[in-house]
Amino acid sequence: MNTTTLPPEAAATLHPVDLAALLDLRPAEMALAVLSGLPLARRAETFGYLAPETQITVAALAPPRALAELVTAMDADERADLWARLPDAARESLGRALAATEREDIRTLSAYPSGTAGAVMTSEYAVLRPAMTARTAIEALRGQAASKETIQVAYVLSPQRRLIGTVSLEELVLALADRPVAEIMRTDPPFVRADEPAEQAARVVARYDLPAVPVINREDAMVGIVTADDAMDVAQAEATEDFEKAGGTGAGLVADLRRAGIAVLYRKRAGWLVALVFANILSGAGIAAFEDTIAANLVLIFFLPLLIASAGNAGSQAATLTVRALATGQVGLSDWSRMLGREVLVALALGLTMAAAVAGIGLWRGGPEVALVVALTMVLVVVAGSLVGMSLPFLLDRMKMDPASASAPLVTSIADVTGVLVYFGIAAAILPS
Repeated sequence: MNTTTLPPEAAATLHPVDLAALLDLRPAEMALAVLSGLPLARRAETFGYLAPETQITVAALAPPRALAELVTAMDADERADLWARLPDAARESLGRALAATEREDIRTLSAYPSGTAGAVMTSEYAVLRPAMTARTAIEALRGQAASKETIQVAYVLSPQRRLIGTVSLEELVLALADRPVAEIMRTDPPFVRADEPAEQAARVVARYDLPAVPVINREDAMVGIVTADDAMDVAQAEATEDFEKAGGTGAGLVADLRRAGIAVLYRKRAGWLVALVFANILSGAGIAAFEDTIAANLVLIFFLPLLIASAGNAGSQAATLTVRALATGQVGLSDWSRMLGREVLVALALGLTMAAAVAGIGLWRGGPEVALVVALTMVLVVVAGSLVGMSLPFLLDRMKMDPASASAPLVTSIADVTGVLVYFGIAAAILPS
């Protein structure tokens, strides 16, 4: 479809996700004009799918009353996200145009720190009382449905808003009409605290296959839910952040790579690359320290890239597996010693296998002594690289840093220096100078 014009029939028939993707490619004035021609509910849904940058520019162009109408129709969590992104002046103008209820709800949700479960939850969830019958509970859900994020699961609360249990709409429909909710509900449901990381909410949703997970505050009162779609967004954002860190660009490279400017891409990538240049100087210093050995055995240069690359590859593999396990909660700091012993055995087996593969080439290129040097080096650098790659994420986690910062470039640089020193150290001990 042409990206400079948008026929009115397209705006009326496209799915909100697809329509938002097209509007992201157009000037904000055109996006606002298209949105203004949509029914309010569809307008709010489409606006919620726009890129954050587009939302801000469109909101800045919209009249305050029209923006307040749009924001009121949005889901509670999306309202809070938009509120957090707006400049102070725009936020103040919007706050004056909003009704008191929506304004207070936005401020409540926006009060939670970014990255917590409270920051991504919605306050629009269905509530039931334990004394209700199945019949009255269904009637209550029918009355709440229009204003709630979901009624697939309802939350049974005490008068103090303590979470007593959960009950699904299916369970209510299948139950006898006069059966109390207290007898149908599931007690002790999984939940997360509002100040816990949002990733924890995503893990609970995935672990228990929930449509939403309830969020509890410090006073043990229920304050919201994190829905499965929001949990998926959190998991995707976390995975993206880990990929960026693993690639040595740091978190938050750019929301949309298509829109990334040269300055942004340069700034995000230059720091790591410059730091690693200085780290790799150590490799050069290691080579310089063994000039006599290298001059007497030039065949060693042939195997240098192979050996240090093998160390880096083994380290990157181990780091990737460990970061993933730490991020998903499969392992914790207490598991390091057990995993270290296992990694030694695995790395030793891998090193011996790779040494056997390269020893024949060493024998052909330089004779038995060179083959021995290459084989011993391969075993040691693979073991060293694997242990560094596995241990570095644990170390960073212990230091309260993100384990994903144990990026492939960092592990590879450490493995390079180690490989050079081990390789030429063994060569100097075995081969004539």
